[in-house]
Amino acid sequence: MHRLLQTIRDVELHSTGKWLGLSAIVGVMVGVLAIVFQWLIAAIQYAGLIYCAHYSPADAVGETAYFMPSQQAFIPWMIVVVMLVGGLISGLLVYHFAPQAQGAGTDAAIDAFHNQRGEIDVRVPLVKTLASAVTLGTGGSAGREGPIAHIAAGIGAFVGERLQLSRRDRRILLAAGMGAGVGALFRAPLAGALFAGEILYRDADLEADAIVPAAMSSTVAYSVYCLSMSPAVRFIPMFGRDVKSDVGSPIELLPYALLALVLVAAGFVYVRVFRGMSHLFARLPVVPHVRPMIGAGLAALTGIGLFYVLQSQETLAVLGSGYGLLQKVFTGDEAVSIRILLIVAVFKMLTASLTIGSGGSGGVFGPSMVIGGCVGGACGQLFQQWWPDVVVHPEAFAIVGMAGFFAGCARAPLSTILMVSELTGNYRLLLPTMWVSMICFLLSRWTLYEKQVPTRLDSPAHRGDLLVDVLEGICVKDVCQQGRELVLISEGDTLDDIVHTLAKTPQRYFPVVDADQKMVGIFSAEDVRHYLYDDTIWQIANARDVMVSPVMTVTLEDDLNMALKRFTSLNVDELPVVDSEDPGKIVGMIRRKESIDAYNHRLMEHKRAVQQA
Repeated sequence: MHRLLQTIRDVELHSTGKWLGLSAIVGVMVGVLAIVFQWLIAAIQYAGLIYCAHYSPADAVGETAYFMPSQQAFIPWMIVVVMLVGGLISGLLVYHFAPQAQGAGTDAAIDAFHNQRGEIDVRVPLVKTLASAVTLGTGGSAGREGPIAHIAAGIGAFVGERLQLSRRDRRILLAAGMGAGVGALFRAPLAGALFAGEILYRDADLEADAIVPAAMSSTVAYSVYCLSMSPAVRFIPMFGRDVKSDVGSPIELLPYALLALVLVAAGFVYVRVFRGMSHLFARLPVVPHVRPMIGAGLAALTGIGLFYVLQSQETLAVLGSGYGLLQKVFTGDEAVSIRILLIVAVFKMLTASLTIGSGGSGGVFGPSMVIGGCVGGACGQLFQQWWPDVVVHPEAFAIVGMAGFFAGCARAPLSTILMVSELTGNYRLLLPTMWVSMICFLLSRWTLYEKQVPTRLDSPAHRGDLLVDVLEGICVKDVCQQGRELVLISEGDTLDDIVHTLAKTPQRYFPVVDADQKMVGIFSAEDVRHYLYDDTIWQIANARDVMVSPVMTVTLEDDLNMALKRFTSLNVDELPVVDSEDPGKIVGMIRRKESIDAYNHRLMEHKRAVQQA
């Protein structure tokens, strides 16, 4: 592989050939690692849950069974022990070798795209693979999407780094890796490609440059991954071909709209619980290495407690992937009641938050699918009781619920619509899925992924694509003339004092300070001019009557993009520069003219570099 990368580096390829080759390499590597990752999960699950607890978690029919289920009597309390050990091992792996591998994973990949120049530490994919396999294999309430997205993004970043590609190309390869991982592991190559471009942003925006490379790498990774599966399930959807789904009539869109409102409320609760649990564990006064063990133990006790109270093994879907319960809902199993579905949905929010929020290595996509599917299935059964002539297929509401819930919580409606359609193997529910997903997306104002930015314009990866890209890396301190004599006005100075001060200096903007020399406001010479023709108030009015407060400032560490945005928004020619550690301490002023001069200078340097290249 090293020799192949070296050959590609030495050959100058046209754009099409370059991305075809790079995407294929990333796709093969991701496909192989996805096979290893899935096998590790199954092996650890066999050693822990099946062999020790004699518990064989139900899964989707399209998954390959690597090991035989246990035939001995189930030992419920043993699950708590297995999950405690799994949480401890995962925590030790992550916090000792690669702290960046903690948590869901997708957020870390998003952060690497926006803020880390498309770079991921080479240790992260290895540690993430092992830690996530332990978390998921021992019954952690988490999904595979986050880990595989982070692992595959690391592979894309590794290839980009070894080839010494530009920042832009490294970011594209990172996104292509994400798409390949999700497309392979969930056998949804089209959705994986769109996921890579859509998950980066909170609003309706898309990383268009990454779509084609992600589609190619996703196709290759999907093909490689399928080779590891048994022929019986190799090319069938994850939830099989017997999923019951159909639309009775356009009138059915009304109950689907009500479902969307329920999903929005459920998404709000889930995000709040997830964020709250993450902050709670972050403040827990213990070493980070044991936090995943605590979270796993509490999640295990929750699941086993429900099992003993309700005497139903279906409630154990709050642990592990929970896909086995969804499989029963999709195929119309009458044993799955509204009560069980609602209980699993509520407590899955808690167990997923405990597992991932404590630092356990797992994704939020899987739990979101289960929560949305259970809420949708429960609503479908209720709606059928209320409107039997309208709602004919309550199972369809579970499928649509999966899509709508994650579309709102993750701010990724398009890829979610495609992914759910590919997971279930049909597009007959495309109309209600689009309807519910878009309602959830528009009404939700929260996201599971904190590192998402609103749009491309807000991303450091596209800093100045449309405005001032050449200013990336220039700080205010590089332009601001520090030490320049600056006239400060005391807040108690009268207007008469201010007028006489203006006559002695060419300065245009005057910061106002208090007795401790802390800035409390600012005014310009134009602001004072309004009072020049009314000298009766010169001894009455003071600086506080003239100044504007609060003040829009910049720090020495801010870049010129930030400064120029504030110049434009306020329509001023100068901004106060303050100490980043003491916002009240003024250290100078920066002028719009100085920023424009820096822009022109950097632009000429950039043009000369392009011409020389």
